[in-house]
Amino acid sequence: AVQFGVRRIVLVGYDMTLTNGVHWHGRHPAALNNPTTGNVARWRRVIEAAATTLAGLGIEVVNASPLSALQAYPKVPFEEALAC
Repeated sequence: AVQFGVRRIVLVGYDMTLTNGVHWHGRHPAALNNPTTGNVARWRRVIEAAATTLAGLGIEVVNASPLSALQAYPKVPFEEALAC
């Protein structure tokens, strides 16, 4: 999104935790990988670390994922995120 010049990003579905299940659609079949706690923790660290860079580029990022474990982005209700 940044490469395409956006100035605002709304995170939707960025739970970044396995607390409420692996995927919204359930687990993948046995032949496919499902995220592990380690995977999710690594993804969360990378996304959190991007906050400073994105802010420095003047890009606003808001988190409209109500159950998200992310802390680096302000949380807003989904409806409010779309109203801007």
